[in-house]
Amino acid sequence: MIHATLHQLKVFEATARHGSFTRAAEELYLTQPTVSIQVKQLTKAVGLPLFEQIGKRLFLTQAGQKLLETCQEIFEGLSQFEMAVADLKGMKQGQLRLAVITTAKYFVPRLLGPFCHRYPGIDISLKVTNHQHIQERMANNEDDLYIISQPPEQPDLKIYPFLENPLVVLAPKSHPLVGQSKIPITALNDEPFIMREPGSGTRQAVQKLLETHKIDVKVRLELGSNEAIKQAIAGGLGISVLSQHTIISEGTTGEFAILDVENFPIERHWYVAHLAGKQLSVVAESFLEYLMEESHELAEKFLPNLGRDSLKQQLAKTAVSGAA
Repeated sequence: MIHATLHQLKVFEATARHGSFTRAAEELYLTQPTVSIQVKQLTKAVGLPLFEQIGKRLFLTQAGQKLLETCQEIFEGLSQFEMAVADLKGMKQGQLRLAVITTAKYFVPRLLGPFCHRYPGIDISLKVTNHQHIQERMANNEDDLYIISQPPEQPDLKIYPFLENPLVVLAPKSHPLVGQSKIPITALNDEPFIMREPGSGTRQAVQKLLETHKIDVKVRLELGSNEAIKQAIAGGLGISVLSQHTIISEGTTGEFAILDVENFPIERHWYVAHLAGKQLSVVAESFLEYLMEESHELAEKFLPNLGRDSLKQQLAKTAVSGAA
């Protein structure tokens, strides 16, 4: 193995990841025969088969799997070294791999903006997905940090709360409850309701509260998109409970009103998490510190709808406009 080159390891890693010589060649801008030759030379250096071919797909042998793990460690170490050297030079550069749940897309880009202006040498890879896929990505160690709205039941995670995430009752401005204050939660009984899809963290929090107070809403629609739910509310199809972050752009000046219902907002938080055994890169450490130290201040600056006091003010304005 001492004769194996870094280039051969990169070719092998791409081939293993794609399970294909052709797709590895496309990624690396090489010809398929070149990739095949490099893998053959590496196989000879190892002395054991690295792949077995079944049909058109390549599968790793036991030796291949061990080599892939070693390659990942080597590349991660080199990436860490590169970023550490940049840090010693007084620069922050490298890549931040960030995965966030769907609702976080409403505010995370606004938090990333000032961070990227501060460290222009950093490239961001941002993946937006649901809770289930986030957990799959965690299991595969695909990202540096994860922004989630509920801590998953995984003991191998380090989790830090960094921002409030209130869930509010949204209704169209024409709804008869708009303008009323201290609406009893029982008023939601038999209300046409638009619910997030099963498995959604928002849905679980709403159902838990409704069950606690024995409230029976009529679920008219189940939708997997916050934007689709907002359009359904605006269309008069019902009310819903969503993160207040989903109306960052329009606030209560758009087509929606926040109903002042007892037991709402549901108090939740945004969390940033990483695998407990993961050695964070200089870039990931910098972004984690940035979130913990400055996210609330930035949220107040860019997202004025988030604070508890401003939420009460919005409810008061909604009540006044409804009464008028």
